[in-house]
Amino acid sequence: MSHLSIAKFGGTSVANYNAMYASAKIVINDPNTRVVVLSASAGITNLLVSLANGRDLAERTKLINEVRQIQENILSELKDDSGVRYKIEKLLANIEALAEAASLATSLALTDELISHGEMMSSLIFVEILRELNTTATWLDIRTVIATDSHFGKAIPQDKKTQQHSDQILKPLIDRGELIITQGFIGRDEQGKTTTLGRGGSDYSAALLAEVLNAKDVLIWTDVAGIYTTDPRIVPNAKRIDTMSFCEAAEMATFGAKVLHPATLLPAVRSNIPVYVGSSKAPEAGGTWVVRDPQPRPTFRAIALRRDQVLLTLSSLNMLHAQGFLAKVFTLLAKYKISVDVVTTSEVSIALTLDKTGSASSGNNLLSTDLIDELTKLCSVKIDHDLSLVALIGNELHTHSGIAKRIFDTLENYNIRSICYGASTNNICMLVHNENADAIVSALHRSLFE
Repeated sequence: MSHLSIAKFGGTSVANYNAMYASAKIVINDPNTRVVVLSASAGITNLLVSLANGRDLAERTKLINEVRQIQENILSELKDDSGVRYKIEKLLANIEALAEAASLATSLALTDELISHGEMMSSLIFVEILRELNTTATWLDIRTVIATDSHFGKAIPQDKKTQQHSDQILKPLIDRGELIITQGFIGRDEQGKTTTLGRGGSDYSAALLAEVLNAKDVLIWTDVAGIYTTDPRIVPNAKRIDTMSFCEAAEMATFGAKVLHPATLLPAVRSNIPVYVGSSKAPEAGGTWVVRDPQPRPTFRAIALRRDQVLLTLSSLNMLHAQGFLAKVFTLLAKYKISVDVVTTSEVSIALTLDKTGSASSGNNLLSTDLIDELTKLCSVKIDHDLSLVALIGNELHTHSGIAKRIFDTLENYNIRSICYGASTNNICMLVHNENADAIVSALHRSLFE
């Protein structure tokens, strides 16, 4: 077809029957949407993650009943649930068995297998809702298409194999004019085991499919009508951004804006596929287009906030005029698969903020005892918690005079733990104490955007 759109619906867009019904109407009303990627219903993934961490029988029973109730609330509103209920019951039985296995011994592979069930259930029910709206749709197990490595919890897609699978399995269905309903967030490794792409990876799945199918755009349907200058829950005066660049959106997503998953933009940037963000609850309200080169491109575009950051400060006199110290540090961090965000250095110390993202990670075990032991052999180690990262997103920030003065005049009453300015032309990052984060975002927004 000449214009193929890939639509992705987030957890709140498939949270209950009414949300699924509204999302189904969006699909039906857009003949260009031929592939629909679904998240798990809101709340399901968190419950499954909790089960995957290993729970006693009483807690398991409670959590499984909560999962069952969310699905039951949707099934009970179907006119006829006989075509899908037994499939959901089978998946719930799988969840129960996997949760029991997790109570005996947890593993990342088991976690991925368990939490993948959320997307499987929501996509099966969505097909049934479309059928009740007189629209025929084909359910597809996305694991037959998206091939990944075996890094459970944050798997990396294997692009060549995914393209081959798409050409063999997915493209023929689309060429026949079928409407495909599938899952986000999950894939399969070479051994046939289920993997996940990290929390929020449904966006990534949609963009990957858009790339392998040569789609014209990716439509991300969520619970907000686009991307705003900052989180409207913090600043009610935040304004929607009509168009923004891939770079700006990637910066926002990386530094905490939850509207888009950071990795979503990788396939979109590679293949220059526009990404639209709109609200499934109010599709008529408009949204934000993310494109390669929007105009105009203002100095200040938005403010992003990421809470609960870990600051790792490593100090050693051996750094002074030495060679290879940073290489040793980053080799160790890579060994333990730690992603580093912001780096600031002095002559004898280096301060790093660490990325907690990952499908099952709560961040609690981010810095393992083994890693700390190895770092301690190199240098003294200090760990700070209860910090937030505030990122000011813009364009060519390093070329404008007076920016630093405006920021520090605005924030003169707050303690700034560290600042990173000049490493990127698109952001200025400040590490602040959690209790001041909202006030700092509000103050910056008043100064720079209102």
